[in-house]
Amino acid sequence: MKRLSGWDAFLLYSEAPNVHMHTLKVAVIDLHGLGDRTFGVEDFRNVLHGRLYKLEPFRYQLVDIPFKFHHPMWRENCDVDLEYHIRPWRVAAPGGRRELDEAIGEIASTPLDRSRPLWEMYFIEGLADDRIAVVGKIHHALADGVASANLLARGMDLQDGPQRDRDSYATDPAPSTGELVRSAFLDHMRHIARVPGLVKYTAEGIGRVRRSSRKLGPELTRPFTPPPSFMNHVLTPERRFATASLSLADVKSTGKHLGATINDMVLALASGALRKLQLQYDGKADHPLLASVPMSFDFSPDRISGNRFTGVLMALPVDLDNPLDRVRRASETASLAKESNQLIGPELVARWASYMPPAGVEALFRRLSNVDGQNKILNLNISNVPGPRQLGRVGGATVSEIYSVGPLTAASGLNITVWSYVDQLNISVLSDTATVRDPHEVTDAMVQELRDIRIAAGLSGEITVDS
Repeated sequence: MKRLSGWDAFLLYSEAPNVHMHTLKVAVIDLHGLGDRTFGVEDFRNVLHGRLYKLEPFRYQLVDIPFKFHHPMWRENCDVDLEYHIRPWRVAAPGGRRELDEAIGEIASTPLDRSRPLWEMYFIEGLADDRIAVVGKIHHALADGVASANLLARGMDLQDGPQRDRDSYATDPAPSTGELVRSAFLDHMRHIARVPGLVKYTAEGIGRVRRSSRKLGPELTRPFTPPPSFMNHVLTPERRFATASLSLADVKSTGKHLGATINDMVLALASGALRKLQLQYDGKADHPLLASVPMSFDFSPDRISGNRFTGVLMALPVDLDNPLDRVRRASETASLAKESNQLIGPELVARWASYMPPAGVEALFRRLSNVDGQNKILNLNISNVPGPRQLGRVGGATVSEIYSVGPLTAASGLNITVWSYVDQLNISVLSDTATVRDPHEVTDAMVQELRDIRIAAGLSGEITVDS
């Protein structure tokens, strides 16, 4: 048994009937290399069963504390019913990108069952070109982007030499009510003992910010007044999903030419795309949008669970007409936000989250999920996560593409997540049914923005796209 951290618990508490807090990981698998050998859902269950011993978070079961006296706990070694957790799915013909994206939107539209380990996998058949897809639906309380990438790597054949799978793994008995209450009481005492250190950490961060010569721009000094936008409203429970794949080399070369990082380029691509959509849906784009961008403070390759990040507000320069100006401003904004995050202390919010009252925070988010009107904190969430750098294999078949997307948060109907995989920069967009007519409008606009940036920079507008 182990306690959810305050930040993990926060991501659990922020869930509501129309705000699902699971993330999606999509692996497209090419079966050509298998020859005459088949690979079906039972084969995949057997592969995963043999690796459950090293995929520990898939064996975690959520255990609530009586009277919500403390944050919940993970029962670390529970039985896993793979017939339940790994489900077959077949996409409609002709089995292209659109059909797969539509299936993933349906999968994303339902919450996870908290009485079971907080994950599901869908074995999707019917794809063109002798391919299948595996879609993992994992609760954000279980793992952030870095932990998910490491977990995904463990599930694929990324290690040198043969895989040593196992047929069984140890299970632990469920805790008693008395054990839960005693553990909660002791943990509360430990948290009280840590308060002086937390106050010191907070005061040191505030002092560094006050002494800093760098000052936040006006759009970030008012974090509770993001501009009204087509993407901010009460969410519908249904989800829509879209993907596109760019060449990582195209993005890198463009960024190198302009003195921008890959993360700067992702923010610039999103800014240009959102400018087009704001002009289309709102009729104007005259104020920077506020995006929450997760910044990890633990990149350990061995970490496969938990959340070790903070959400940093960044201004997206959708108000600038010139694509090169947007790249420069996105780079400046990202640099300032990173510096400010380090000054205040990257773990500040996560540490204070340990002291949030469970019942009160849950009630607050249930109310916020149904408040109609402008989001008072942010416009949308954008993530850029470095994924595996080498091709993965599952059951002997090659993983040709990987996509990932985070959840929609209350009153924010758009999430853009970019994962790099080997030589690809893979874009995923999640929306509800009331934000855009088709989330592919966002991916198409991001692809076009890369062309526009390259042309404006004097580079070729020819890029490699799988959209």
